[in-house]
Formats: sequence, structure tokens, C-alpha cells
Amino acid sequence: MPDPQEAACLAIVPTYNEAENIRSIVARILAAVPTAHVLIMDDASPDGTGRIGDEMAAADSRIAVQHRPGKQGLGAAYVAGFRWGLDRGYAVLVEIDADGSHPAEVLPTMLAVLDETPRPGLVIGSRWVRGGSVVDWPRRREALSRLGNLYSRLALRIAVRDATAGLRAYRADVLAAMPLDRVASRGYFFQVDMTLRTLDAGHRIVEVPIQFRERQAGVSKMSGGIVREAMLKVTVWGLQRRWRRLRGRPLRTD
Repeated sequence: MPDPQEAACLAIVPTYNEAENIRSIVARILAAVPTAHVLIMDDASPDGTGRIGDEMAAADSRIAVQHRPGKQGLGAAYVAGFRWGLDRGYAVLVEIDADGSHPAEVLPTMLAVLDETPRPGLVIGSRWVRGGSVVDWPRRREALSRLGNLYSRLALRIAVRDATAGLRAYRADVLAAMPLDRVASRGYFFQVDMTLRTLDAGHRIVEVPIQFRERQAGVSKMSGGIVREAMLKVTVWGLQRRWRRLRGRPLRTD
């Protein structure tokens, strides 16, 4: 079990059937930030991802694994990971995908930005700011992501260009002040929800450009249904927030 006194940063890696990728992404994280610790949140992967994680944890004290009873979704995995990290006193909590699409090599830059003055509450590894890009994505998927983020900016009246991004570094005190037990969002919309919660709490968000690559192994968990559900929620939340602004009411009810 990692000793949080030895590291300020905990990288949380949710997994479901990522046996082909988990060793590589953990190695990249620890190569980029040798002082970091890694928490693998496995949703009872039938392909043995959790077992591989246990083997890695037995060989490296910087790695821990939490075994969840079944597939419960990205949002639930991260919330559970946040609680695990907060309970153990980590100062920074990182979100990063297991499939290798996020460049772990940019983590030192993100952590440095998180420590700048005035300190942001969240640093996002962004595909859609100047200098950011995607590699090996079909044009349809890139267009869908760009349009989805544009729609989120307009509907929610926020300036963040990649609100759906999954590579993130949060200050622990920002997460500790959130009612994490009320975060019920799942999948694609979880990231939008957390972006809003960070902004609504008065924290600054900084976006750092990244090159996002399509996974090379395994199967993507993204689907058209997940995207449609997220856009529906963005529409509903956008309308609710406009109604509250017009009446001078708080933007959040939780």
C-alpha cells in the first residue's frame, strides 16, 4: 500500500477490460512523475486487469488497486478514487485514462501549472486549445467532440474549451470542499459536471494543450448513446442555469 507521506500526487486510473494497456500507462505515469502514486480502480474486469494490477502493486509500493464489485461507470470510479486519495492526505488528485490515449508525459507541466500563483483549482489536458490536437481519430468523432464542447460552452456559458476532457489534475482542497456524495453523473457528462462544480465554487481552470491519441489496444467504452445522454443533460442544465440567473438564484441547488 502506498504511503501518501512519500508523494503529494495520486494518479487515479479507472479500468474495465484494460489488460493490454494497464502496465504501459502505469509505467508512463511513474516515468513522468517518479514521486507520484497510482491507484487502479478496477470494475471487476473479466479480462484479468485487476489481477495484473495486483501483480504490479506487489512489485512496486507506489501502486495500489481497489477492486469494485462490477461495472459502475467512470464517474463512480473517480468519485471513489477521490475519496480514497482525500482520506489518505494526497495534495493533488489526477484523472487519467487507462488506454494510453492521454499523454502521461505532460503531467509534470500540469502539476507545475497547478502550483502557479494564483493557484488554479483544476488543470485540464486539453485537445481543443491552441497547440492541442488529436491523432488517429475519424473525422466524424473529432467533429462530434468539437461540436459537443462548443455546445457545452454556449449552453452553460463557460469558457473552458475541453469540458469533456479526461486528463485532469485537481487540488485536493477543491475536491474536499465538494459534496462528492451528490455527484451522480456518469460517463461523458461526469467531466462536464465536475468542470461546472469547480467553476461554481469560484476556482480558476487552466487548460494545457495535449496531443490525444486513439487507443492502440482494447475496445473504446464510448458510444453514441453516451454522447446523446450527455448533450441532453447539458441542455437541461443550461436552461436551468439561465432561469436561475434571471431570478438571481444560486446556479447550483446542491
